[in-house]
Amino acid sequence: MPPTLASLVRNSSLHLTVLAGEDQLDRPVRWVHTSELDDPTPFLEGGELLLTTGIKLGGPDGPDGPGRGDAALRAYVHRLADAGVVGLGMGVGLSHSEVPQPLVEAAAERGLPLLRVPQPTPFIAISKAVSAALAAEQYEAVTTSFEAQEELTRAALGKGGTAAVVRRLAGRLGGWAALYDASGALSVVAPDWAARRASRLAGEVDRLRRRPAPSSAALQGRPGGVDTADEDFVVLQSLGADRRPRGFLAVGTEDRLSPTERYVLNAAVALLTLTLERSRELRRAEERMGTALLRLVLAGEAATAREVAAVLYGGLPEGAVRVLLAQPPEGAQGDEDPLADLADRAEQAARRAGERLLVARERSGPEERLVLLVPDGGAVHRDCLTAAEQDEAVTLGVSASAGMEQAGAAFAQAERALAVALRGGRRVVDHDEVGAGSLLPLLGDEAVAAFAEGLLRPLREHDRTARGDLEASLRAWLSRHGQWDAAAADLGVHRHTLRYRMRRVEELLGRSLDDTDVRMELWLALRAGDR
Repeated sequence: MPPTLASLVRNSSLHLTVLAGEDQLDRPVRWVHTSELDDPTPFLEGGELLLTTGIKLGGPDGPDGPGRGDAALRAYVHRLADAGVVGLGMGVGLSHSEVPQPLVEAAAERGLPLLRVPQPTPFIAISKAVSAALAAEQYEAVTTSFEAQEELTRAALGKGGTAAVVRRLAGRLGGWAALYDASGALSVVAPDWAARRASRLAGEVDRLRRRPAPSSAALQGRPGGVDTADEDFVVLQSLGADRRPRGFLAVGTEDRLSPTERYVLNAAVALLTLTLERSRELRRAEERMGTALLRLVLAGEAATAREVAAVLYGGLPEGAVRVLLAQPPEGAQGDEDPLADLADRAEQAARRAGERLLVARERSGPEERLVLLVPDGGAVHRDCLTAAEQDEAVTLGVSASAGMEQAGAAFAQAERALAVALRGGRRVVDHDEVGAGSLLPLLGDEAVAAFAEGLLRPLREHDRTARGDLEASLRAWLSRHGQWDAAAADLGVHRHTLRYRMRRVEELLGRSLDDTDVRMELWLALRAGDR
């Protein structure tokens, strides 16, 4: 603890007497300064105990007449208080036999501690006492910080890993600490009772996720609508060494962190960052292995992949699986990597649920895609669907449920579902939905629209320049599956008129309406024009 005015007053060798500001003696003293200037504030930084003999202060009436000295003393005290001086010590027995009463009254008015320094006590003795206390504080800070760093390092290298570091940090700070993963989900909190407080910071963690690491935020009380329960002082810090957050650390304490506590916090941040970056390298190796295993599975070598995974990878997903294929939508830009975010989220969900999954990044032409093989209906499956629905930066195609041996066919299904999603501007498309749906949503493609326009152009030009509704007649005839009477009734014309129009359609298009393929192409062209 730094020296305070109270500790100086308790020092019996200094013989100090408190004349004003008795309720402010717990202020820490950062330095002792001696000055006889009428205005020493240009030479102060705040936090000092100022010592003076009052040579320039004058008597109660002052050298310029009755009452002028009182005003000067009050102005002197106000200048010191505004400059952040923690206390004023006045030596008696030289310029003043006693501390002037107006000075005492002014100090009491401003709440500025005023100390009487008797003549036998040299100012240097007070300076030495403060210097010794400051040196002891610095030594204690260094010792405590070194011990804390050793303790945290042992925790990081032990079996508990990051969880042990968080627990030790909370104990060292006398408050609580929480660790969040890269997605912002709460993973470790200590003590247990702080879980509710840590969960209230989800919005702040999400805001910090959008900033490059390392970044920090300080929350005091309830700023910005954040309820920290007991108005804790909260420090939130992102963890990461290459601008990409790998996690987040929050600590809450009743009071602001002292310099020593900040050193301890910084040591914990460094250790957690190293641990997460080391885990990241291990994950990269696992990702390369997972990519190789996934390729084996998709190639129909599920049995071989299962044997390898049992020894090196911990096993493959059990039971029915789905293939998820993710890709940023066309035209997506930005510095963020949505595929990496989705992979991180999937891996974190798998760890929480104890599920197995395979993840790989691949390139399909100019586009990069993320392939995930996940348990059907499991936590990873649900979390990826939620992430894609909430994030406009990624589009997801999902296969039907399949066994591991049918993973290759499931991958093809996911590709078709992804193509439909990208074409239709949707975030998630399930293959089951594609199979049970309609081809019509696929007709919105520009190439299809151009084909339809070219195919139907002769009919439309005829309708614009001559009598006869050939396009409308063709639509009615096709919708009635070539039934002359029903189509003619829909149009309100005689069936012979409709037969004439259909012959004219064949002449303009140069195609026979007896050909089933021609009928199909014409019907799709008409529907594409509608869209």
